[in-house]
Amino acid sequence: MKSLKVVFLGTPEFAKTSLEAIHQSHHEVVGVVTVADKASGRGQKIHQSPVKVYASEHHIPVFQPEKLRNPEFLEELRKLDADVFVVVAFRMMPKILFEMPKMGTFNLHASLLPDYRGAAPINYAVINGEERTGATTFFINEKIDEGNILLQEELEILPDENAGSLHDRLMVMGSKLVVKTLDGLAENAIEEKPQPQVEHPKNAYKIFKEDTRINWEAPSKTIHQFILGMSPYPAAFTILKIAEEEKGLKIFGGKFEISNHEKPAGTLDISKNEFKIYTEDGVYFPQELQLEGKKRMTVKDFLNGFRNFDEISL
Repeated sequence: MKSLKVVFLGTPEFAKTSLEAIHQSHHEVVGVVTVADKASGRGQKIHQSPVKVYASEHHIPVFQPEKLRNPEFLEELRKLDADVFVVVAFRMMPKILFEMPKMGTFNLHASLLPDYRGAAPINYAVINGEERTGATTFFINEKIDEGNILLQEELEILPDENAGSLHDRLMVMGSKLVVKTLDGLAENAIEEKPQPQVEHPKNAYKIFKEDTRINWEAPSKTIHQFILGMSPYPAAFTILKIAEEEKGLKIFGGKFEISNHEKPAGTLDISKNEFKIYTEDGVYFPQELQLEGKKRMTVKDFLNGFRNFDEISL
């Protein structure tokens, strides 16, 4: 089978898994483009992206341009004479870059396009209670996630699965799909197809802090899926009032019951042995949470940290 020369563009762990799969295939990774190193965390230690770490360990040339239109950077990439560019979890690319390789540039997206275009497809698939999702490889054009489809593969979303678990399964499945796409392009065995025209495709907009607050007036199932879809990152939260102090409370998972009650939605029942929050149509029981300034813990450990439950409310 013909081997392709590949330039890989990506940053996080999700991307690194695809880079590793290509590197271990018969295709040749001739260069990697990733984000610049940055200081983060306590002590402002310099942090390298997972993609850079892997490339450096395997002696693959790494490029970290601040601007993707930088003429010197573009010239260096041209010299690599790659057949194709592969993009996984990177940033918007200028036309001068994605049109550079002979065979074009394709992207791996963690949804069944045209649904869930955007920055957070895994989160929204879980939030919306989808029973299936998948991954798509497609040629990049000037519009976001709208290029011609190369390959797609479906994946079942498991009952009560959170975004973190689904992310990890899609990461592995997607890496195999990337190699399969390279194989197909090498043998001229893939027929690219325009994305289906859907009047109202489901969106996966970028999630901001204000989007992660839990609405306790929603139905229990909706709340449950929202918490799963935000877990473990960016994490759904509510505000807990302890005496006169308000603190953020992240909830990573729990269970719910549908039941008739006359309590206002958002009312809290809390004691040494129980923590439940009333919803529109039942009760939600947080099981894993994190109070602002504290570490993540089970609900049992959380409750053990309090003496006076009368002064706690939502």
